[in-house]
Amino acid sequence: MIDYSNRQKALAYILAGIAGYVDAMGFRHLGGVFVSFMSGNTTRLGVDIALHDWSKAGQVAGIIALFVVGAALGAWVGKDGRRDRRAAILWTEAGLLAVAALSDNFSLAIVGNVAMALAMGVENAVFQRNGAPGIGLTYVTGALVKVGHRIAVALEGGDKWGWVASLLLWASLCLGAILGASVYGMVGLAGLWAACAVIVVLAILAG
Repeated sequence: MIDYSNRQKALAYILAGIAGYVDAMGFRHLGGVFVSFMSGNTTRLGVDIALHDWSKAGQVAGIIALFVVGAALGAWVGKDGRRDRRAAILWTEAGLLAVAALSDNFSLAIVGNVAMALAMGVENAVFQRNGAPGIGLTYVTGALVKVGHRIAVALEGGDKWGWVASLLLWASLCLGAILGASVYGMVGLAGLWAACAVIVVLAILAG
């Protein structure tokens, strides 16, 4: 994240928090399947196949496919990450989260599942550059690897605080997950309206 401005980093922290929030809601809603953390879903898919739990394996595979479709949609909407296109990505994500929140009112669980997975795929296009994804917003394994590497650099006399930005990205997603899991317990997928509202504000500011 060293090539990004403080404003861009702040946006990344907020979006990572939203990803954690939505993922925790999806995880509880789907009974242990993620809507943004595809590494976890891949492991889950392998385990389900090994156990011959074809129903669960099919569900997980479907979520993975939807996430990829969402990532493609975000890349198509965002083009090369220009400022005006960033707003379009955020509006797309907000619309999908609104659909997921509405699905709870009409008992259309499948619609909510589809919309959440698509929204998380879309979000990762916010920082794309030249068609390639930038900051990973819905997963933080890479961020934790950077924390470890930059701590090593600091111990060797390099930048003492280079690891902080990546740690904050991880912490943002973790905090969002805590909030998402808690809110889901109180209001279910209706809690996605809060995430939708935050994304709408970000889209307006980016426009």
